[in-house]
Amino acid sequence: MKGGRRWLQGARILMTLAFCHLILSCVGQTETTVTARTDQSKVDESLPQEYKDQLFFIDGQLCQHLRKIFQDSQGNLWFGTNIYGVMLFDGDTLQYIRRVEGFDGGRITGFAEDREGNIWIATAEGLAKYDGESFTTYNEKDGLGNKELWCFLIDSKGVFWIGHNEGLSRFNGVEFETIDIPKADIKETNVIYSENRIVAIVEDEKGNIWLGTDGYGILKYDGTTFKRFTTDDGLVNNTISELLLDSKGDLWIGTFWGGLSKYDGEQFVNYTKEGDICGVEISSLYEDRKGHVWVGVENNGVYKHRAGAFVHYENTALFGGSVLSILQDKEDRFWFGGWGGLFLKHETDFTPVTKNGPWE
Repeated sequence: MKGGRRWLQGARILMTLAFCHLILSCVGQTETTVTARTDQSKVDESLPQEYKDQLFFIDGQLCQHLRKIFQDSQGNLWFGTNIYGVMLFDGDTLQYIRRVEGFDGGRITGFAEDREGNIWIATAEGLAKYDGESFTTYNEKDGLGNKELWCFLIDSKGVFWIGHNEGLSRFNGVEFETIDIPKADIKETNVIYSENRIVAIVEDEKGNIWLGTDGYGILKYDGTTFKRFTTDDGLVNNTISELLLDSKGDLWIGTFWGGLSKYDGEQFVNYTKEGDICGVEISSLYEDRKGHVWVGVENNGVYKHRAGAFVHYENTALFGGSVLSILQDKEDRFWFGGWGGLFLKHETDFTPVTKNGPWE
């Protein structure tokens, strides 16, 4: 048992260092690259791999540290990376989009599509808008509270909610507004990066906005007042990594130090503490069209929750230790992004996607 505790402490230190490495690794990228389309291959041969993390790079992969996966209304797949900006796959060709006019690339932390079909991308340099032809990026000079974004949501009314290092901003399409969040008196916060940082945003069926914070628990915002949930209320850990509101209205909570929890509106249940999930850092949450909840766990692959039980898919060697994003697309393909790049699920196998595919 003592040896296990020492290993866990060492693993936590490694995870924290790796997290900081991910934050800093996108700094200093200068090259502008948009790959040319080609009839010979779906991916240009000159992949932008000037930086390779020796721990997690898989030779032949399209990228490493793939953070977000999104499919737009036209069926295009957008892949947000930590190093290479955005990869865009239209079903035929793949483009790498990095430092082009109006878009700085770098770390990508969110995608959304508005009612007009514009694609919005949360980045470490601000909120970028792609109208199908060109990019425009909004940051502090436009009224955004902070340019380093960590989460992004367009709610049911079309209002933009943006989580960043300095808290929460709201955007109505014309101007940005900073939302003042009340401070909390918490003795042991275990802040990872910034004590004002908002790391996750979801909306419930009543229009309430739920926020995950860096060390200060969860906030429920009804548009007027905030209600905070912390470990004093039964939350397993105050440092949040992911939030998911499922189709039943339950709030799934990924934490950095306490594992996986769920809140049904009355009480919290901690699946990690009960032994259903192994691992204390949750790296991704996703609900598929059958209502199954997928859970990525740092250094422990991915779980699928169905019929009240968890199915574990390890494959940690492929994922490079972490699944950061999951998507079931319109064609029912399951895509997984992680420290090792992009993967496509076939039955129980997870296949690395390289310049030669597979794309089906």
